Amino acid sequence: MNMRKDKKQERVRESRFPPSLFAIYLGVLLLMSGVHTGLIVFMNEMESNGVVQSIVPIVYWGMVAVALTLFTRRKIRTTYEEPMHRLAEATKNVANGDFSVYVSTLHTQDKWDYLDVMITDFNKMVEELGSIETLKTDFVSNVSHEMKTPIAIIKNYAELLRGEHITEEQRKEYAENIEGAAVRLSNLISNILRLNKLENQRLVPETETYDVCRQLCECILQFEDAWDDKEIELETEIEDAALVEADESLLELVWNNLLSNAIKFTEPGGTVAVKQTSDKKCVKVSVSDTGCGMSRDSINHIFDKFYQGDTSHSKEGNGLGLALVKRVLELLDGDIQVSSEPGKGSTFLVTLPAADVSQREDGGNGNG
Repeated sequence: MNMRKDKKQERVRESRFPPSLFAIYLGVLLLMSGVHTGLIVFMNEMESNGVVQSIVPIVYWGMVAVALTLFTRRKIRTTYEEPMHRLAEATKNVANGDFSVYVSTLHTQDKWDYLDVMITDFNKMVEELGSIETLKTDFVSNVSHEMKTPIAIIKNYAELLRGEHITEEQRKEYAENIEGAAVRLSNLISNILRLNKLENQRLVPETETYDVCRQLCECILQFEDAWDDKEIELETEIEDAALVEADESLLELVWNNLLSNAIKFTEPGGTVAVKQTSDKKCVKVSVSDTGCGMSRDSINHIFDKFYQGDTSHSKEGNGLGLALVKRVLELLDGDIQVSSEPGKGSTFLVTLPAADVSQREDGGNGNG
């Protein structure tokens, strides 16, 4: 692919005035010089007077100069001024917020020169800016919507708490609902800040070599009450030890989000399975559930910010968890793949580079 790209770049003309144009100029001037010589010879044979022999060459070369000047002016206008004016107008429109601008190239792709390449790069830049502006608008809209819901809950229950004839049990219920909405709002803001730092690369991973099996077990134990409440059967297949070189705190976000989603989308009495394997090159961790599953369209958008394929669970999250997971794994040179079928559950497979083989400890398979 790179070779094809290099060949394509080699085909791009480096000059807007090819050597053939200068050859034309040279040929025309030589031809005009020949015509001039012919005129002088003709006037000598006709024995024209001195005034005629002086005026005719002046008029002749004046006409040649005017013709060449007009031709040069036309070439400059069509070669530089017109395309640059179009590009300047397009740039002005983009500066005013119009990202639908498109500037046509001057030649077909097989005859591109550097100005065509510049126009193509400009069109790509505008397209990217348009996409970023759309994402920005959607992001602000989604954030506003997500914040509006818990704020409305807090407001409504706060008004109910002011009632004079509510029971102690109702007061406790309203307070718990307010607390839940406040926690959701806090989590939303925390996730937005984390995602913003990750996307703008202001959060630099602090990598260290550690046992990811230990971390997995600790994360699983944190959700023990959630398993019990929904009577979910937990199946684990985790090695005794597997070393990775990663940021432990960031990777904890990955496991917590995947486990939380597995619990959230698994119906009571269902099953969640966590399996971990490793070799000399990588460590793989899969989190599977027997929940509602996802359609192909949902899988294509599952890592988009604020996307929630199953709206029946939207009150339990804000659609930022998997976007965080994706970005964290990108920073840690990891990968995540999703397989799912509607009604048959989902499996998220995380692949991480293993720590250096000299630092690894031998470990056997075991069940947790």
